[in-house]
This record gives sequence, C-alpha cells and structure tokens, in this order.
Amino acid sequence: MESKIILPERDMPRQWYNALPDLPTPLAPPLEPGSGKPVTPDMLAPIFPQAVIEQEMSPEARIDIPEPVLDIYRLFRPTPLVRAHRLEKALGVKCKIFYKDESRSPAGSHKPNTAIPQAYYNAREGVKRLATETGAGQWGTALSFACKMFGLQCTVYMVKVSYNQKPYRRILINSYGAEVFPSPSDKTQTGRDILAKDPDCQGSLGLAISEAVEDAATHEDTKYALGSVLNHVVLHQTIVGLETEKQLAMAGEKPDFLVGCVGGGSNFGGLVLPFLPRKLSGEKIRFIAAEPKACPTLTRGQFRYDYGDVARLTPLLKMHTLGHAYMPAPIHAGGLRYHGDAPIVCNLAAEGIVEARSYFQNDCFEAARLFQATEGFLPAPETSHAIKAAIDVAREAEPGQNVVFLFSGHGLLDLASYDAYMQGNLVDFEHSQEDIDESLKACPTFD
Repeated sequence: MESKIILPERDMPRQWYNALPDLPTPLAPPLEPGSGKPVTPDMLAPIFPQAVIEQEMSPEARIDIPEPVLDIYRLFRPTPLVRAHRLEKALGVKCKIFYKDESRSPAGSHKPNTAIPQAYYNAREGVKRLATETGAGQWGTALSFACKMFGLQCTVYMVKVSYNQKPYRRILINSYGAEVFPSPSDKTQTGRDILAKDPDCQGSLGLAISEAVEDAATHEDTKYALGSVLNHVVLHQTIVGLETEKQLAMAGEKPDFLVGCVGGGSNFGGLVLPFLPRKLSGEKIRFIAAEPKACPTLTRGQFRYDYGDVARLTPLLKMHTLGHAYMPAPIHAGGLRYHGDAPIVCNLAAEGIVEARSYFQNDCFEAARLFQATEGFLPAPETSHAIKAAIDVAREAEPGQNVVFLFSGHGLLDLASYDAYMQGNLVDFEHSQEDIDESLKACPTFD
C-alpha cells in the first residue's frame, strides 16, 4: 500500500457525526450555575448563536455541513492519512502505524474544523464580533482565520504563560486581524480581580474562558466561541474520524488502536467518536487518550459536576475535573492545561470505553524528536503526547495490528519550547494528591 492516502474531494464527508444518540449512558445535562437546574436553550442565547445551541442538544445522528463551510474546508481538506514506515522501522515493531495529518490547515492544526462553522453560524445570524480564549494559541489562530473568512471581528484572551512562551502564535493571530490579550488581563472584571490577588498569575484556560465569556455577555454585538469541550465543538471535529474511516477502508485496513492527545477533548473525540458504533457492536478497537501528568484530568480527576471556568460563569458540566480553580503548572503543551474535559469523552471514560494515560513533558518531547528524525515533521507539544502514547501502544501491539494517531498540529511556532528541551531546561511537573484534593473542595457537592 502507499505511504500516503488522500481521500478524493468528492468523498469528503458532507455530514458530521453526532455521538449523543449512541452513548451507552445518556449524557448528564448541563446545569445552570445559580439554581442547579438543567440548562435550557434560551439560557445559552446570550453567548451562542441559535444554530450552535441546536447542535449542542441535537438528537440527530447526522448533521449536514453547510456548503459555505465545506467551501472553506476545501482549502485544506481532505487531509492525508500517512503510514509512518520510518517510525515503525526505528521502533522495530511489527504493527502498522498511521497518522492523520491535521497540520495542513491554515492555522497548522485541527482547530479550524470547528472555528469555520462557528464563525459561519454567527455571521449568518448577524453577530459582529467573537470573543474566545486560547491556551497554546492554536485555537486563537484558527478562530481569527475563520473570522477573517466571514468578515467578523475577533478578540482572543491567551493564557499568559503561553502568550509569553509563544510570541509567534500571538503574531499570527494579529496577522489575521484579531486582537489578543494575555490572560489574566485588565480588559475584564474577572481579569482585574485575579490580578489584584496575584499580579504574577500565569493564567489557565479556565480563567481565559471566564474573561471571554464575560466579554461576550457584556457586549450586544458579540458572541462567545469555544475551541473544545462542548458537544457542538466535538461534533464539528468528527470530520477527522469520518475521513480516517474512509481512508483506512481505501487501504483495506481497520484500526486496532486510535490514539489522540486530550486537553479539552475535541481532537481526540473528533478522531474516535465516528468509530464508536463499531466498537459498541463488538469490534475490538481501543480508544487511547494521552494527557500531561501536570494536568491529569482523566487519570486523576473526579467524574462530577463542575464549572467550566474559574469565575463560575459557565454552566456546570459533569466531567472529569481537577477543580475549576486548578492552576496547572506552566508546561509547554499549553493546549492541554485545562481542568476538565469534554463531557462526551468523560462519559465514555467513565464507562471504560476510553483509556487514559499521562506523561511527563520531557518524555513527550523525546518522542516528538524521534518522530521528527524519522518522519521529518516537527509536532506541536500537545501532539507530542499522542506520539508518545502511539509509540508505547505500538510496542505493546501484536504483529499486523494497526495503530492510528492524530497528528493534531505542527510545532513550527513552538521552537522556543524545543529550544528549552534541547538546552535541558524543561521541568517535569506532577501535582501532589493533596494539591488536587484541595482544588476539588471548591467543586459543587451535588450530582
């Protein structure tokens, strides 16, 4: 078979896959922060457009992709599925390793798969500006690109530690015409309150979300766009798994292991969820989620209701959480520094359908350098977690089995992180159980 499998454009999926109807256990409803009652669509209207709200709660198994969205997808989709022959040889394994290459997008990652439809739906409903957060800058880059495509203004609150570590992502966001502020910032009451308590706060995704939600809720012409976690975001990302399924079929193969990194869960969910019906029908496919030991949400968090942000502005979600006030250590995989995960992914993890593993950042950078030395491409620090897990899985796999992982983004704007690694300056972080237990005390006590 060939090393690279390109899906013909005519076969690009025209619908997203919605996993909600197929979950073995129904998803627990999001709850209103004040009353604890289930959230209704009208409660989400101040921050989301109607089309997105409908998708968030849709019972439909397949949802059509609008033609204007497909038109922009065609700038970079379908993306290739690649056989990693040289990595296999370096590892000395007898299985096959494939990676789905999402680094080909204008933003350099999988994030435009949801940024494009979110910008489209907002523009269609007359919204003028979108506010959002970003960790490592991949989501902020994707949304600024999508907003440019649909004539929207864009404001990005970027976690301060990443804002300082990754200046070129900030510059790229600006180059698409968006404004970007380090979070915590002085632009919102939430940010000002945090800075008053801790002027040196390095921020977190939960905090940046609070700032972006506050911004959207206090400006009539503005809505909020989220890059991960919620159902509609994971829905849009399923184009990745749907393409992968078709490409494997073209090659006469089927997956034994599907591997992805997890921060909020969108790229991992987008890869594995289209295969959920096959797994539930008895096919032996393992879903492997890789996360940092510095933010071990799936491996050490509790499955319970919690807020999605530090300021407790968002609905309560039942998910694996480390506590909404949890401040992860400043690792270079900024996109994986989130205290919770997508409820859909957490639901499946609680059922034992998703298996989670956690890694130190130095081990992941070592895996990334091996991938670069064999396959030639430099991965994002987030993606390096998927590569590390895929390497471990490949060493465990039986001869003839297939390991498929998601190459969620390139690392060409993360060179400072690689320089720190090569200089021996990366620190491996792992929080004590006492720290995690203390953070969890702030979670709501009901289920």
